[in-house]
Order: sequence, then C-alpha cells, then structure tokens
Amino acid sequence: MFVNREHPYDKKCYVFRDDLPEKLRIRSYTENDIEALIDIQRECFPPPYPSELWWNRDQLLRHMERFPAGALCAEVDGRLVGSLTTMITSFNPKHPNHNWAEMTDNGYIGTHDPNGDTLYVVDISVSPSARGLGLGKQMLQSAYELVVGLGLERLLGGGRMPSYGAVHPEVTPEQYLDDVLHGRRRDPVIGFLLHCGRTPLTVVPDYLEDEESANHAVLMEWRNPLLALRER
Repeated sequence: MFVNREHPYDKKCYVFRDDLPEKLRIRSYTENDIEALIDIQRECFPPPYPSELWWNRDQLLRHMERFPAGALCAEVDGRLVGSLTTMITSFNPKHPNHNWAEMTDNGYIGTHDPNGDTLYVVDISVSPSARGLGLGKQMLQSAYELVVGLGLERLLGGGRMPSYGAVHPEVTPEQYLDDVLHGRRRDPVIGFLLHCGRTPLTVVPDYLEDEESANHAVLMEWRNPLLALRER
C-alpha cells in the first residue's frame, strides 16, 4: 500500500468566494471538533430529516479510532464548515443492494474492514454558510486521492435523491434516475455527484429513512483509474 491507513490526513489548498481566495484545509477530525461537527449536521439536515441520524459523540470517536485517514473535516480560514466520513469495505457488484445502517454499523463503522477493496462514503456535509465554494468537490477529491493512495478499486456511496419524493409513486426511481441522466429532471444531490465524476450503478430501495427521497438512493461509484498501472 502507498499510504498508512491509520495515519491522519492533512491537505491545504484554496477555495474562492466572489473571486477572492480563502485558505482551505482538509484534515482528519479530532475530539476537539466534535461539537462543531454535530452543529454542521444540524444545519445540513433539518426536519423532516430525522435528528437521530445526526452524528453523536460516540460515533465520531469511533470514526477517529477505526479509520482516522478517512474521517475528514474541512476548515475555511480556520473555521470548520464541512465533514466527510468514510470507511473501507468489500463490495460485490453482483450483489449491490444494502442499506446505510447495515453497511455502516448504524454510523459507528464497526464494519470497517482494513483489507477491503472499496472506500465507502458514510456521510458528506457542508455548512450552508460555506456552500458555493466547491467544498464538496474538494472533499470528494481528497477521498479519490485516498482511493488511489490505498490502492483500492473504487469509491462507493449511496446518493440521496431528494427531488424524487415529490413525484413518488407516479414515477419509478429507475425512471427518475434516467430522467436526471438525460436532462429531463434535475436533482441537486445526484447532479452534484455526477459533476464530481461519480457514475450510477443502481437504485437502492429502503437505503435510508429519508422522506424527501422516498427512502431510495442511487448507488454511485468512482473507479480507481490507476489500479491497472499498479498491478503491472
């Protein structure tokens, strides 16, 4: 492997607000960040999203303990404004269906497998006050770098489809996804992930308790383009 899976992650670059550069730091989060991370969840997922699905202190501690390289937060000019939590798992494309709770051990990532082949996105959150800076893309770029550095096959995660609830059940989730892919509908989350280079694999029913998405998600991946080079 190219990098230590247990070593903290730390990266510095810039984002732009109204054409003015601001310093961005993406790093592994620590115990001192817990309250700010929970506040970001509260801002990002207001009702009707269930508050019990926000991070709690014990979950965040488990992330730091089990996979510090994949428990990331984003600071802009020193202020915490985003987080990205990942874990490693083994994935069989022939049997893609699963739900978020079983995959992530209800967010505690006790299912994290250091010997797996896939980096799994448990959660990504950006404070509304920092949206428009490209933080989501920057954090996913860090995740792609982890995939390459760890020699994994892919990044994988379930993408919410929050505009689907308004047309369910008149439209099937598969038709809804096809409409998004062909520009007949817009979905803020799926569209964002497509812009970030993710590609859809399948629609997953009962993925997460999520009224806006009618409990559906689109399983989307980013495959490691350098894995073939590594295996030569």
